[in-house]
Amino acid sequence: MATNNNPNKIKISPWLVYGAAILLFIFISYMTGGSSFEEPLKTSSSSFNNYLEKGQVEKVIVYNKTEAEVYLTKEALKDKAHKAVANDMLNRPNKGPHYSFEIGNDEIFQNKLEKAVIEGKLKDYRFEPKSNWSELLQMILPFVLIIGIWIFIMRRMSGGAGGGGGGQIFNIGKSKAKLFDEKTDIKTTFKDVAGLEGAKEEIQEIVEFLKNPEKYTNLGGKIPKGALLVGPPGTGKTLLAKAVAGEAQVPFFSLSGSDFVEMFVGVGASRVRDLFKQAKEKSPSIIFIDEIDAVGRARGKSNMSGGNDERENTLNQLLTEMDGFGTNSNVIVLAATNRADVLDKALMRAGRFDRQIFVDLPDVRERKEIFEVHLAPLKKVEGLDTDFLAKQTPGFSGADIANVCNEAALIAARHNKTAVDKQDFLDAVDRIVGGLEKKNKIVTPSEKMAIAIHEAGHATVSWMLEHAAPLIKVTIVPRGQSLGAAWYLPEERLIVRPNQMLDEMCATMGGRAAEKVVFNEISTGALSDLEKVTKQARAMVTVYGLNEKLGNITYYDSSGQNEYSFSKPYSEDTAMIIDQEISLLIENQYQRAIKILEENKDKLNQLAAILIEKEVIFKDDLEAIFGKRDFEKNLADDSSV
Repeated sequence: MATNNNPNKIKISPWLVYGAAILLFIFISYMTGGSSFEEPLKTSSSSFNNYLEKGQVEKVIVYNKTEAEVYLTKEALKDKAHKAVANDMLNRPNKGPHYSFEIGNDEIFQNKLEKAVIEGKLKDYRFEPKSNWSELLQMILPFVLIIGIWIFIMRRMSGGAGGGGGGQIFNIGKSKAKLFDEKTDIKTTFKDVAGLEGAKEEIQEIVEFLKNPEKYTNLGGKIPKGALLVGPPGTGKTLLAKAVAGEAQVPFFSLSGSDFVEMFVGVGASRVRDLFKQAKEKSPSIIFIDEIDAVGRARGKSNMSGGNDERENTLNQLLTEMDGFGTNSNVIVLAATNRADVLDKALMRAGRFDRQIFVDLPDVRERKEIFEVHLAPLKKVEGLDTDFLAKQTPGFSGADIANVCNEAALIAARHNKTAVDKQDFLDAVDRIVGGLEKKNKIVTPSEKMAIAIHEAGHATVSWMLEHAAPLIKVTIVPRGQSLGAAWYLPEERLIVRPNQMLDEMCATMGGRAAEKVVFNEISTGALSDLEKVTKQARAMVTVYGLNEKLGNITYYDSSGQNEYSFSKPYSEDTAMIIDQEISLLIENQYQRAIKILEENKDKLNQLAAILIEKEVIFKDDLEAIFGKRDFEKNLADDSSV
């Protein structure tokens, strides 16, 4: 196949051709119809005789011996009777023709014109055949415009006006996958993926197979058809897939699950067929489908679209291509989703997605590695402690850590610093978790006192409880939607015991309990606290089976089938017990928090006073008031389970 080696070749847009055709039509109309763009005004033969007698006619042209066009003199155009034809559509002097009318006998009309010329009432006249080009173009132009608009709309609907598989109207069924060439495009390798050691270890075998397939086929092994990357958003599923392509050095087809979806029936299935056809031609190769739940959702669930569901047709074609009668030699399908529970069971069976690789949130060691990757391009102070940063970001994904590093750089630049330091990272974490500080928000003294007591209550109760998360700082500066906040550093536990959950609930209720102890009244400021403890208590009762009255039973359905059920998996009597136990759990922890705060009321008020004065207090301020926590030294030993 010949290739075009001239990169400077000028590409002519089809719309330039359409525009040139329209301009050509206007030009021809202008040339054939005279200097005016508008039709001459229709008049009668008697009116023409009147103009002729007055000597107002300069020239007459007769076309095809049937139609006469009249040109008036300049003096005649000044007459009010000819005001309608004095100027053209651009408000310029009209050069004519000004009037037109149908003639009867052409010989009689010619004699009349000759007589007028002899008498000096007419300068010139002539008989000419009329060209039909203008009329022909006027007939064709509307069809040209309609066809042009139709082509434009169809090109846009089929995936864009550009070339390629989805750009042309007759190629709408072609795959829209982007091909990354292994020699030029793919630069990502496993070295660029920090953390994810378990996931990288699992997926390494796929890379080995693509590099050296004989090692496995000689022993009778078969290539795995597909691997599904499952995990929370931002954990690096797409990055891991790119690294697989970079390590294996094979063509990499990348597209999203929504790229199969189109308003035309049958297009999705056609694109799936074309995608696998291209992949087979370039095998060994990798197909990566991001957000596969867009087309892989379970079939037959809440199907209100009638008998022909385009999404189901696309899924059926995908199932057939992955493991049907046809063979896909050396083509591996990688897919990513954070909604594995809604995928169709046929897609998850062995022989299609043979492996599910769980890409979990990074632990403290992996977070340190991720920080080191994202800190590399930043100008940071010397000796920045990445271990400290990793410990300050529990529950953060790789994308969150990248955001922290970027926010820290922006904060440092805002303060005119030459390097990003530790405090900038702490401020960035606060900005991401709590929102932007609103120091200009108007808060009355009484409200400020209530907020200080509320946050001091959280700090006091959490300090007194063994299993509550260690406190970092407390602030009453409004941030985001909250009027105040207490920052904690939760332990990264793999299992949680009931006493740990109860201590956390008690610390959460400490804010409302402090309002009750100090003011003997409560406020609406505890909304987020109530929401948190209610969810926690409901989970203890209905999910984890931690309630003595209900016993070892759970109503949690990991398959997601309860979403489509119209009935609850328990009776009305059980529902009443669940509500009572949830309320009892929360109320007991509320009373427990009140008791702790009444025993330490003086220290609570002292802490609130410091908080009002400084607006932000840290762990050292609490140690100065309450002393060191007795059980803090046992935290390391407590996590050995």
